[in-house]
Amino acid sequence: MTLVFALAAATIFGFGAYLVLTNDLVRVVAGMVLISQSAVLVVIASGLTRGAAPILPTGDERPSDALVQAMALTAIVIGLAVTALLLAIVARVRATLHSLEVRELARDEAEHTAEIEQSQEPQLEELDRDEAEDEQ
Repeated sequence: MTLVFALAAATIFGFGAYLVLTNDLVRVVAGMVLISQSAVLVVIASGLTRGAAPILPTGDERPSDALVQAMALTAIVIGLAVTALLLAIVARVRATLHSLEVRELARDEAEHTAEIEQSQEPQLEELDRDEAEDEQ
């Protein structure tokens, strides 16, 4: 892998990592896409041939490895599907909770969890009473 591809992949990965650590869900999704595409760039760069057509080698050169290209294409397709799924989830979260801020979503989740636990306490106490009666 050449230095240019290594630097490009590292830069794209760095931008992706920065976006994943932000507070907005759309930016988190964009960061995940950038990280996956930096991995695809590394895979593509590992199968590069220098100075000739990738399919028809001349002389002692080896032909390009088709497996690397197939893996990269597969990774791109899977990345597209994952991106579509993540964007659908983000759209559903936005429609349901009217927010895309990660901290607000975490706070809402904690509140809903506390409400669920409080509503289940009487049922759990009743189950404990029934188990105690069954043991006697």
